[in-house]
Amino acid sequence: MATKPHTPDSAYAWFRLLISLLIMTIGNAGMWVIPVVLPVVQTEFQVGRGEAALPYTVLMIGFGLGGVLMGKLSDRFGLFKPLLGASIAIGAGFCLAALTDNIIAFAVAHGVLIGLVGCAVTFAPLMADTSLWFARRRGIAVAVCASGNYLAGAVWPPVMAHFIASAGWRATYVGVGIFCTCSMGLLAFFMRQVPPGGATAMETSAAEGRRERPFGLSPNTATAVLCVAGLSCCVAMAMPQVHIVAYCTDLGFGAARGAQMLSIMLACGILSRLVFGALSDRIGGIRTLVLGSALQCAALVLFLPFDGLVPLYVVSGMFGLFQGGIVPSYALVVRENFSLQQIGVRVGTVIMFTMLGMALGGWLSGKVFDLTGSYHAAFLNGIAWNLLNLLIAAALLMRLRRREVKSDRS
Repeated sequence: MATKPHTPDSAYAWFRLLISLLIMTIGNAGMWVIPVVLPVVQTEFQVGRGEAALPYTVLMIGFGLGGVLMGKLSDRFGLFKPLLGASIAIGAGFCLAALTDNIIAFAVAHGVLIGLVGCAVTFAPLMADTSLWFARRRGIAVAVCASGNYLAGAVWPPVMAHFIASAGWRATYVGVGIFCTCSMGLLAFFMRQVPPGGATAMETSAAEGRRERPFGLSPNTATAVLCVAGLSCCVAMAMPQVHIVAYCTDLGFGAARGAQMLSIMLACGILSRLVFGALSDRIGGIRTLVLGSALQCAALVLFLPFDGLVPLYVVSGMFGLFQGGIVPSYALVVRENFSLQQIGVRVGTVIMFTMLGMALGGWLSGKVFDLTGSYHAAFLNGIAWNLLNLLIAAALLMRLRRREVKSDRS
C-alpha cells in the first residue's frame, strides 16, 4: 500500500524539523571547534594569529561554496544521500586534521572535507528544505532550524575545551570525527521523505509584480546587493565569535573562560533566532534584518569600553541576543521578494556570501590584531563593516516601503 504523502505544517513536518535541528547541531561542529583550538594550534605550529585563523577562513569559504553545490545535489537527489556523504566527510576531515603537522594541511582538511563536502550540507540546504515543509509558520520554523548552528556553538566549545585540556587536541579531533560520522549517518535515514511540491495559492498569486522586480531592481542586481549585505554583516559578526577565546587568553582570563563566553554568546543566539523568527512572521524579513543589524552594531560598540571578566560575559550574552536572527532573515527576504522558481539558487547564493563574510572576518580580525597588536582596532573594523550592512538593509527597506505606498495608492 502506498504511503500517503506528508503535507506542510503536519506532525511529520515538525518531526523533520527536530531531526534537522539535531543534524545541524552535530554537522556544524567544525565551525565552532576552531576558535577553541586556535591558541593551541598557533603555539604548536608556531604561526601568527592571522595564520592561525586561516583554517577558519578556509572552512567558511568551503562552507559557503558548498552550500550552493550541495543545495543543487539536494534538489536533484533529496537530502538523504548528501547528508550521508557529509557524515563521512566530516569524520574523515577531523581525523585527517589530527594527523597534520603544519597550518596549511590543517586548513585544507577543514576547508575541503569538513567545510565544502561536510558542513555545507547541514546549513543552507537544511533551511531551504525546512521552508518547503511549512506555510503558516515558515519564519519560526526556519529560525528553529537555523538555531542548530548556534546550538552547536553553545555545545561544542566547552566540550572541546574540556577534552583538549585532558586528552590533547589531536585525540579530541579523532573522537569528534567518529561521533559526527556515526550520529549524522543514523539521523540521515530520517530525511528520506521528499518535500511536498508546489506553492500555496497565496504564494502563487500575491505580489507577482514585486517578485519580478524585487525592491524595484532586477533580480540579479537585488541578489548582488543582498550578497554585499550578507558579506558585510558577517565580517562584523565573525570578530567576537572567532576571536573571543584568543581575546580572553590575551587578557589573562584563560582559554576556558573564553570558551564559556563563546558558549553563552551562541546559547543567547539560539533564543535570539527564535524570537526574531517569530517576529519575522509579523513584520517581514527585511525589517527583521534592519533591526538585527542595528542591535548587532550596538553590541560591538559595547566591547570597546569593557575588558573585565564579568562585563565581557555580559556583553557576550548581549551580542548573542542581538545578532542571532540576522542570517535566517536573508532566507526570508529572498522568499518574500523573489520569484518562487528561483528561491533555491538565490537563497544558496546569499547564504554563501554570509559564510564568505564569516571567513573574511575571521582572517581580517586576526590580521588587524597582528598589525596593530590590539583587538580594539579589530572591533572598530567590525563596526565599520556592520554600518555598511545597516546602510544597505535600511536602503532596501525604504525602497520596499515606497513600492508598498505606491501599490496602495494605485
